[in-house]
Amino acid sequence: MRAPKILPALTALALTCGLAIVAFLGAEMPRGSTIIPRVNTAALRGPSAIPADAVGPAYGLFRCQVGLSVGQCYDPYQMRHAYGIDALINAGFDGTGKTIVIIDAFQSPNIASQLDFFDSFYGLPPVNAGPGTPTFTQVAPDGLGPLNVGWAEEISLDVLWAHAIAPGANIVLELGKDNSDVALISALNDAINNNRGDVVSMSFGESDTCLGPELTAAWHQAFVNASKKGITLFASSGDQGAAQPSCDATSWIKSTSSPASDPLVTAVGGTELHAADYCLVSLGCDPSTHPAPGTYLSEIGWNEGPPYGDFQADFGSTLASGGGYSTVWSEPAYQQGTIHGGTKRGEADVSYNAAVLHGVLTYLDIPGLAVGFYRFGGTSAGSPQWAALTAISDQVAGHNYGFINAALYKIGQNAGDYSNTFNDITSGTNSAMEFDASNNPVNPPELRGYQELRVVRARS
Repeated sequence: MRAPKILPALTALALTCGLAIVAFLGAEMPRGSTIIPRVNTAALRGPSAIPADAVGPAYGLFRCQVGLSVGQCYDPYQMRHAYGIDALINAGFDGTGKTIVIIDAFQSPNIASQLDFFDSFYGLPPVNAGPGTPTFTQVAPDGLGPLNVGWAEEISLDVLWAHAIAPGANIVLELGKDNSDVALISALNDAINNNRGDVVSMSFGESDTCLGPELTAAWHQAFVNASKKGITLFASSGDQGAAQPSCDATSWIKSTSSPASDPLVTAVGGTELHAADYCLVSLGCDPSTHPAPGTYLSEIGWNEGPPYGDFQADFGSTLASGGGYSTVWSEPAYQQGTIHGGTKRGEADVSYNAAVLHGVLTYLDIPGLAVGFYRFGGTSAGSPQWAALTAISDQVAGHNYGFINAALYKIGQNAGDYSNTFNDITSGTNSAMEFDASNNPVNPPELRGYQELRVVRARS
């Protein structure tokens, strides 16, 4: 694999991962479920991963890694290879000296032991193992809230996969007492005021239309304070395509997600990544004709379930990358001349694999759930991994990049840089079909999404 090309704007950052310079691509709301009028996670737990009864590498393989299940799944080494991150790690750039802050709510009582098991299973550098090793710290400025299984799953995905991509970086898990905006803003402010890290990941959201001026201003002021300190901010764009829960929590509306839509935040949308499985002779595969595990094959805009997406028989409603045009924020200067015909803030800004049935393998040990590995998708998967990529890029550069959106869009506005750096993915839509609180379908045109995708992958 050739080394990443270097651009003055972002050095390695723009060259090691999928970018969506112009992408209009909100956690799964199962059919007939109650819509919760609070900030929702964007982590989507898929089926449990079944071990493959075959000999593989030093770590275990699962059936979804060797072509024996519907869809695919990916381990840390496949994801690193697919997006070119392994070249940086092999060169000694793994995020050492940088700290990733993950903002979440409630708690996950076994998260430390889950991370230890995940590291041991995949041979990743352990945390808190003494001088010179990365650290994992939990902070709850307003006290720990109770166990919430959905948020505990979110915590697992965020922590394990931030570490998988930047194994040398420290991780601080900053926990809100609950999933209210007030509690999450308090956690974010604690991280900013106490200089806990260099990059922040927020894998949650709600309709920015419904947030209201007071909470919108409180989030934005925190982002201003973070940006002044050179902290990079990421948030997931949501998992129901162009839809978000309505303001009265009874149905769905076409809306972008907060905090992703704030102009100071880099909004992370989703793709469906197709990368090479493991090729095992014992299963009749010929390694001499098969690409190495994780080799990038193709990528499309993420949409799973009926009526628009892949795997329609496996889901009851739409799972797709959130995004569109904000009704709250005007088009920022860095998007002008890039987004066609827009006068409002468009999101997402960047993208990453988010498909559930092409998901990342995540180990869970959460009370109430069967212990083991599961496939996870959602734009929640992309936000912590983008934070990890940025920690690596900060290490490469020798300084923090801080606010990156202007540099990202500058690449998109330069035809030469764009064509030399990115591969376009031009298929997909984030149109959605969801169900309201009375189990009635909410269909287009109410949730008609966006079909012009500029979801791109770095050449490597």
